[in-house]
Amino acid sequence: MQMTDDRNVALTRNKTVATALMVGAAILFVVARLQHGSGAWEWVAAFAEAAMVGALADWFAVVALFRHPLGVPIPHTAIIANKKDAIAENLGRFIQDKFLATEVLVERLREFDPARHLCNYLASRDNADGLAQGVARVISESIDFIEDERVGKIVSAAMSDRIDKFDLATTAGSLLETLRKDSRHQVVLDEILRRLGDWMATPESQEKIAIALDTWIETEYPLLSRFIPNRPQFATKAGEKIVEKVSGFLQAVNADPTHELRHEFDNAVGDFIVRLKHDTGMREKAEKLKQEVINNEQLSHYAKGLLGDLKNWVVEDLDRPHSSIRQRIAEAAMGLGGTISKNRELSDSINEHLESIVRRYADTLRKGFAKHISGTVKEWENEEFINEIELSIGSDLQFIRMNGTLVGGMIGLLLHAVSLLLR
Repeated sequence: MQMTDDRNVALTRNKTVATALMVGAAILFVVARLQHGSGAWEWVAAFAEAAMVGALADWFAVVALFRHPLGVPIPHTAIIANKKDAIAENLGRFIQDKFLATEVLVERLREFDPARHLCNYLASRDNADGLAQGVARVISESIDFIEDERVGKIVSAAMSDRIDKFDLATTAGSLLETLRKDSRHQVVLDEILRRLGDWMATPESQEKIAIALDTWIETEYPLLSRFIPNRPQFATKAGEKIVEKVSGFLQAVNADPTHELRHEFDNAVGDFIVRLKHDTGMREKAEKLKQEVINNEQLSHYAKGLLGDLKNWVVEDLDRPHSSIRQRIAEAAMGLGGTISKNRELSDSINEHLESIVRRYADTLRKGFAKHISGTVKEWENEEFINEIELSIGSDLQFIRMNGTLVGGMIGLLLHAVSLLLR
């Protein structure tokens, strides 16, 4: 607003000065003619006449750029108003080709060195705190947005629709198939066997095995159990033997990449993947399981409560003067800055990826910017467009009128001198 006022003041002042010079030249011309052009007045008349002509000519030229002089629709006047659409197109094309050209943007990006500026920015604690404050504000406002009942209904409906369309069986099959590539599923088997071996090696587990064995003998073979002397000790020794044999088997499997159990496990996983993808019964079971989980009220209530507790904790923490979330974000930002400053490869990678993004999207974006600029200019009212251009350059154009008046007068003196010499 202040800039517009300043431009108005400057334009009005310069218009007044230019007009005053033109009127002054006209008055001087009349006065000189009333003196019948004798003596020095002959020179004054020559100066004033040429100055008045120059002033009028430049006044016409300047006004014709913006409007019809005196409201008369003279051809090739009000040039800017008549050429508004062409100016808009040329302006958009000029910005697109000269300012937003892909190679120009890439060159400016290289000169700027974003990675260096980023690490310098994040190295400052104040900047990191400011960034954390901004991120925290986004989080807080996002929570408020999601809590809106209307948004909640839309999000809930969208999630339900996505879950209904989610193919659990095929997705699980694809995931297992990915794990199976390069025998990565064997790592899972190794981990299972290792954990089983560790569990069986503990005294507590061996005691449980002994108790289970003793209970099994008493339940399944009650008559035989009566003839076993010191049955608890027998069960303990038998349990230790079982653990020893099983542990030996597990060690053999872990030591042999081609063990038969591994082939059986691989076949079982492969068969399960095929069933998940193609067996109708298995797919129906997976779908039924998915629906049971979705429609389980207790699970749904638990999930909502968990999300509610998490949301409340986040909101309460962000409201604290010394928020732990903001502190963590700030520390992470400073850590990132330090890492970038110490790691040249990471710095180069950031710059190269940004350059790649510019190359990928610059052409589309610059066309969009150019279209937006030209479209906006075309939508302006003619008077609004003319006023804006006049405020921008009209003040300087008034100097053309001033110079035209003075230069015209000087040329008038020169021509008068030449005419005297040629008499």
